[in-house]
Formats: sequence, C-alpha cells, structure tokens
Amino acid sequence: MRKALVLLSGGLDSATVLAIARAQGFSCYALSVDYGQRHHAELAAAQRVAQTLGASEHRIIHIDLTSFGGSALTDDTIAVPEHPSAGIPLTYVPARNTIMLSLALAWAEVLGSQDIFVGVNAVDYSGYPDCRPEYIKAFEDMANLATKAAVEGHRLTVHAPLIALSKAEIIQQGIALGVDYGTTVSCYQADEQGRACGVCDSCRLRAAGFQQAGVADATRYCSKSQ
Repeated sequence: MRKALVLLSGGLDSATVLAIARAQGFSCYALSVDYGQRHHAELAAAQRVAQTLGASEHRIIHIDLTSFGGSALTDDTIAVPEHPSAGIPLTYVPARNTIMLSLALAWAEVLGSQDIFVGVNAVDYSGYPDCRPEYIKAFEDMANLATKAAVEGHRLTVHAPLIALSKAEIIQQGIALGVDYGTTVSCYQADEQGRACGVCDSCRLRAAGFQQAGVADATRYCSKSQ
C-alpha cells in the first residue's frame, strides 16, 4: 500500500481527511502537533480518531509556539473571540500550517511517502491565509524543490480534499465514510474533558454545518453553553 502522511488535529475536518485518505487505499500515518494550544483535549481526540479510523501509526510532535505567542490559542493574555469579527481573527496562529506541513514533509520523506493530506478549507473557514488553495500549491512547489526525494524524481503531492467544500458537505462525506464525529474536538477553548464552549468561531461553524447537513450534532458542550 502507498503511504500517506495525514495531519490530524483531532477536529472534524482532519478526521474526515483521514477517512478520505484511507478510502483511497493509503496506509495512513497520522501526525498531530502539540504546539502549546490552550487545551490538550484535541490531542486526546486525535488519538481516538487515529485508532478508530485505522491509522497505521500516530505520532504527536511537541513544539512550543507559546514562546512567540501572537494568537489567542498560544497566548493566555489574548481572549478567544466569542463573536464574529472582521478580518483575520485572533485565533490565527502565525505560520502554524507551514510549521505543521514542514513536519509532515520531513516524516513523509523518511517514510518514502509522496502524499501529504491536510484538512484546510477555503469555504467555511475563519479567514486564515494559510488555508487558501494558492498557499497549498506554493507549499507543494517548495517541497518539490527542497527535498532529496523530489530531486531524485519522487515528487510529492499535498492533498487538500476539503478545500472547496462547505462544512455541511464535509460532514456528509465523513458520515458516508463512517466517521464518528462524537470522538472529535473542534472547539478553540474546550475543557479538559473535551466539552465545547459552543460560542467560539470553530464551534459556530461546526454547529451550522451539522444543521445544514441535516445530521444530529454529537458534540458535547459544557453546561454553561447549553
């Protein structure tokens, strides 16, 4: 089986991407990153998702983006927005996708994999610049210039199968592939039990997606948001 590297956050989108890669016949190696985010519930969710969706291996890499801060997810002095805002939101983490994709690229090259899957989305997203199609293409171009594997003829492809889908379409596709969204955590400020706040940008997009898809929302919410 061909090997694929799948970036797995533990959220709805990345779980769907893992299911897609598996359905395409890849042996999936899931990579999660503990970068100093507000909670570790999503990493626990990533472990559950990797196990239930049959990842060949799951690793968690530890880096410390709190050293730089600059985001509501890596700086405790910046509150997570609980209302929609104009422009790029405070939950944008500087260079996060570039860092994560670079780590995935390194492991992919070691494994001899030519395929990286990532759950970025340019439709129902929060305005992050590193979720755009042109960014994914630029990273893929860079990867094929920068790696020994590509120089020797083994070109790499960065797959972003959700990039043009609405949240409802993502959920519908995941349900068809057997994803249990009750095991995932998308909330920016979930508690340590993985219960969602229900008011952050990620929670709003997720809830609207389930409603539009006509699917019961299996998300566990903390009592204050119910």
